[in-house]
Amino acid sequence: MKEKKVPMRMCVGCREMKPKKELLRVVRSPEGVVSIDTTGRKPGRGAYVCFSADCFKRAIKQKQLERAFECPLGEETHASLLSQLQALEDKA
Repeated sequence: MKEKKVPMRMCVGCREMKPKKELLRVVRSPEGVVSIDTTGRKPGRGAYVCFSADCFKRAIKQKQLERAFECPLGEETHASLLSQLQALEDKA
Protein backbone atom coordinates (compact mmCIF):
# COMPACT_ATOMS: atom_id res chain seq x y z
CA MET A 1 0.00 0.00 0.00
CA LYS A 2 1.18 3.52 -0.83
CA GLU A 3 2.23 5.80 2.04
CA LYS A 4 0.28 9.01 2.53
CA LYS A 5 2.13 12.19 1.67
CA VAL A 6 2.67 14.45 4.69
CA PRO A 7 1.72 18.08 3.86
CA MET A 8 4.61 20.45 4.57
CA ARG A 9 4.35 24.17 5.35
CA MET A 10 6.92 26.88 5.97
CA CYS A 11 7.05 28.76 9.26
CA VAL A 12 7.04 32.51 8.55
CA GLY A 13 9.21 33.13 11.62
CA CYS A 14 12.15 30.73 11.21
CA ARG A 15 11.52 29.87 7.52
CA GLU A 16 11.82 26.11 8.16
CA MET A 17 9.70 23.54 6.37
CA LYS A 18 7.79 21.40 8.87
CA PRO A 19 4.80 19.05 8.78
CA LYS A 20 1.53 21.00 8.80
CA LYS A 21 0.36 19.42 12.07
CA GLU A 22 3.45 20.75 13.92
CA LEU A 23 2.65 24.37 13.05
CA LEU A 24 0.08 26.88 14.24
CA ARG A 25 -2.13 28.58 11.65
CA VAL A 26 -2.78 32.30 11.91
CA VAL A 27 -5.63 33.48 9.70
CA ARG A 28 -6.99 36.78 8.38
CA SER A 29 -10.72 36.36 7.89
CA PRO A 30 -12.57 37.90 4.92
CA GLU A 31 -13.75 40.61 7.37
CA GLY A 32 -10.10 41.47 8.15
CA VAL A 33 -9.92 40.00 11.67
CA VAL A 34 -6.60 38.30 12.43
CA SER A 35 -6.71 35.37 14.88
CA ILE A 36 -5.16 32.01 15.66
CA ASP A 37 -6.89 29.09 13.94
CA THR A 38 -6.72 26.04 16.20
CA THR A 39 -8.78 23.84 13.87
CA GLY A 40 -6.95 24.75 10.65
CA ARG A 41 -10.26 25.16 8.82
CA LYS A 42 -11.29 28.79 9.30
CA PRO A 43 -11.92 30.65 6.04
CA GLY A 44 -9.44 33.30 5.02
CA ARG A 45 -5.80 33.82 4.21
CA GLY A 46 -3.50 31.78 6.43
CA ALA A 47 0.12 31.80 7.54
CA TYR A 48 1.91 29.15 9.56
CA VAL A 49 4.13 29.73 12.61
CA CYS A 50 5.91 27.36 15.02
CA PHE A 51 4.34 26.91 18.45
CA SER A 52 7.30 28.71 20.10
CA ALA A 53 6.87 32.29 21.26
CA ASP A 54 10.34 33.15 19.88
CA CYS A 55 9.31 32.22 16.34
CA PHE A 56 6.06 34.12 16.73
CA LYS A 57 7.82 37.26 17.95
CA ARG A 58 10.37 37.00 15.13
CA ALA A 59 7.53 36.79 12.58
CA ILE A 60 6.00 39.95 14.07
CA LYS A 61 9.33 41.81 14.28
CA GLN A 62 10.31 41.01 10.70
CA LYS A 63 6.76 41.88 9.53
CA GLN A 64 6.35 38.44 7.97
CA LEU A 65 2.72 38.20 9.11
CA GLU A 66 1.94 41.58 7.54
CA ARG A 67 3.55 40.41 4.31
CA ALA A 68 1.64 37.12 4.35
CA PHE A 69 -1.71 38.82 5.02
CA GLU A 70 -1.03 41.72 2.65
CA CYS A 71 -2.23 44.25 5.24
CA PRO A 72 -0.68 46.19 8.15
CA LEU A 73 -1.23 44.82 11.65
CA GLY A 74 -1.54 47.12 14.64
CA GLU A 75 0.00 46.80 18.09
CA GLU A 76 -3.33 45.66 19.57
CA THR A 77 -3.45 42.83 17.01
CA HIS A 78 0.10 41.78 17.96
CA ALA A 79 -0.82 41.80 21.65
CA SER A 80 -4.01 39.85 20.98
CA LEU A 81 -2.16 37.16 19.01
CA LEU A 82 0.53 36.83 21.69
CA SER A 83 -2.12 36.47 24.42
CA GLN A 84 -3.92 33.79 22.36
CA LEU A 85 -0.59 31.96 21.96
CA GLN A 86 0.05 32.16 25.72
CA ALA A 87 -3.42 30.75 26.40
CA LEU A 88 -2.72 27.82 24.04
CA GLU A 89 0.65 27.14 25.72
CA ASP A 90 -1.02 27.19 29.16
CA LYS A 91 -3.55 24.56 28.03
CA ALA A 92 -0.84 22.23 26.76
